[in-house]
Amino acid sequence: MVATHEASPDIDQRPSNAPRIRAILAGGLVLGVGAAITLAAWNDSEFAQGTFTAGAFNLEGSTDGTTFAEHPVGSPATLSFTANPGNLAPGDVVTAPFAVRLDDGTTNDATVTVSTEASTGSLTGLTYSLTRSTAFGCGEAVTGTLVTAGQALGTTPGSVTFALTQGAGTDPGDAVNLCFRITADSNLVQSQTGTTTWEFAAESQ
Repeated sequence: MVATHEASPDIDQRPSNAPRIRAILAGGLVLGVGAAITLAAWNDSEFAQGTFTAGAFNLEGSTDGTTFAEHPVGSPATLSFTANPGNLAPGDVVTAPFAVRLDDGTTNDATVTVSTEASTGSLTGLTYSLTRSTAFGCGEAVTGTLVTAGQALGTTPGSVTFALTQGAGTDPGDAVNLCFRITADSNLVQSQTGTTTWEFAAESQ
């Protein structure tokens, strides 16, 4: 009976210690969470920007070597032949000069491709050549042949090209002077009429 009576105070003391231990553990957890929240990383950023402006590109042609203008497909330049192309006979040869250049606002060199845009009517018995010359006019010295003589009018061989250079400052580029030479042969049909339109397509380089 005496042993039982002395053990009771120890039993009464244990409950009072347990809540303290739990309180300390709980406090430790709270402090740990608080430390994680206060962590922060430094950060910084850099930004870059570019401005992009397109250049200009425009091809123009001339039938007199002096006045240059644009000639769209719906309103092509009319070549001025040295003889009347409306009264041809076998053996006749007529010529017409033409020039092209890049205008003063163009900011790139160009490669020009020559092709036949369209033909109408009858062109039987008509052939042509296309040459380059030192100056405007079919009487000037020839510097190169783009289409050799004998090419059927209304057709253009593949890969007929030449280069154009852009101008400097407010000046247009140097003109390329051309000469069309049309020849009528024995296959020409009396009273036939036909037209052909060439295209000079410039691509920037």
